[in-house]
Amino acid sequence: NAGTEADVYISVYGERGDTGSRQLLRSQKSKKFLKGQTDIFAVEAVHLGCLYKIVIGHNGLGSGNGWFLDKVVIKDPLTDLDYTFLCYRWLDQGQDDGNIARELPVTHASMLPGRQELELKREKSWAAEKWKFRKGITLQFYNRVTHGFICLYPDSRVDALGDKKNKYGKVFSMWMCA
Repeated sequence: NAGTEADVYISVYGERGDTGSRQLLRSQKSKKFLKGQTDIFAVEAVHLGCLYKIVIGHNGLGSGNGWFLDKVVIKDPLTDLDYTFLCYRWLDQGQDDGNIARELPVTHASMLPGRQELELKREKSWAAEKWKFRKGITLQFYNRVTHGFICLYPDSRVDALGDKKNKYGKVFSMWMCA
């Protein structure tokens, strides 16, 4: 149920103006906006220069109008540039935050490989570290100020003073990326 039968609209914004709201009518596919399908539309407009955002949404009408949108890629035929707008969210009154329209900023192509690499590193780190967050595990962190261990217990207690003689404590470095 990730597709939609509702009427979908898009507005494209660039350095020279915007297209206004345009209904996406004719896909190269016989049925448009189906789950797992990539639809291709031709939208005629004056050249907008470098694109920086889109607003995409639907009218919320029809059965099964909720829609999960992965991304929108706009190909500029004059410059042969691709502009990517990532979404990965629901446009559905009954899902996510209830919005049926989204404003999406452009994702620069140079950022995509870096983001993919970061996401891969996060997945690998989580796979290696998730054991620490299982039920019943006590987490201990070495406090360099007090030279003791801060303990986070499974029952939500926190020993912030730290036991300097904790026989189970180990000193390790922890790096966090945001």
